[in-house]
Amino acid sequence: MCAPGVCEPRKGQSPVIYDFIVIGAGMAGASAAFELAAEATVLLIEAEAQPGYHSTGRSAALFTRNYGTPIVRRINALSEPFFRMPPDGFTDLPLLHPRGAMAVAAPGEEHLLDPVLAASTVTEPVVEIPSSDALDRVPFLRPDRTARAVYEAGVTDIEVSVLLASYLKGFKRRGGVTALRAPVTALSRRNGTWTVSAGNETLHGKTIVNAAGAWADQIGAMAGAAAVGLIAKRRTAIIVAPPPGVTVPDLPCVDFAGNDAYIKPEAGKLMASPGDATPDVPQDVQPDEMDIAVLADWIVRETLIPVRRIEHSWAGLRTFVRDESPVVGYDGAVADFVWSAGQGGYGIMMAPGLARAVASLCFKDGLPDDFAASDIGVADLGPMRASLA
Repeated sequence: MCAPGVCEPRKGQSPVIYDFIVIGAGMAGASAAFELAAEATVLLIEAEAQPGYHSTGRSAALFTRNYGTPIVRRINALSEPFFRMPPDGFTDLPLLHPRGAMAVAAPGEEHLLDPVLAASTVTEPVVEIPSSDALDRVPFLRPDRTARAVYEAGVTDIEVSVLLASYLKGFKRRGGVTALRAPVTALSRRNGTWTVSAGNETLHGKTIVNAAGAWADQIGAMAGAAAVGLIAKRRTAIIVAPPPGVTVPDLPCVDFAGNDAYIKPEAGKLMASPGDATPDVPQDVQPDEMDIAVLADWIVRETLIPVRRIEHSWAGLRTFVRDESPVVGYDGAVADFVWSAGQGGYGIMMAPGLARAVASLCFKDGLPDDFAASDIGVADLGPMRASLA
């Protein structure tokens, strides 16, 4: 929660009225709060005891421009300069580390790599490599299951924890206030001011930014806004030991074309996921034991990784809308209520660009100039767009 007199006034004082109250301290909320705090008073509230507890804290994010819907890919490109050269004082640590990504296909599935190659661009090339090269680069691949391979050298790991911590520290330096253990239970608006019941506190702000992730439709309903149709989807992951003699830090991320599974290095071990997208309800989601067992069996059958023990397992929610592009903009019916939701599996990559978009909409009533130059308009991201109907 907040210190006395910070979120709520001390006895006898007038209520604190923030310019913005951002609901949700995951990556979407923390980044938006950081950008807004450059020019306004901002309160960031989070239901859990720590920021980024749900999707952000369970993400092993990669950065690539060649991923997502056309709009997502353009936003990824607009976010890249921030990752490469963040603002002065933001962090002394790199936000990206080289990784590379390989996609492989088994015999009879070679054609499934054609769309991956088709995504290649001049700046982010995807190239075909001989199967023998793929086996040399990734020793745990089975030769009899590696008929074709493509490689994208420009893919990088995102240091998610560094990025989130830097946004939160920068937000605090800019005068922002964070309230934890403050689940929102009610929203009302009167005379141009929102009243937010959160935990044991009553908070006040001029504009609400709804960055509540899988819970964003629930927050919208409290405000009287129509749902945007968010669907939370569970994704499972496990950590296993690599085969003896495999140098893990040098491995690329490996996608398997016959399904959505992938394997990537993680702190000296291997992280594997079936790439599942099982619809679920907003919650502190946990991995399904059957999903873990099926994944472990698949790894043994399709690779040379001996799964003797599952060292760790978890699940996270990735939240989508119908057209799988983010929802960012003012609600069409509820005044001073801004959406920042539906980032799907691309939220970490898009965070710097979308945070600037939220701030620009709030301060300038339009998207940043580079969004317009990339042919992204307010109607393309807004909650009232036709593709959400």
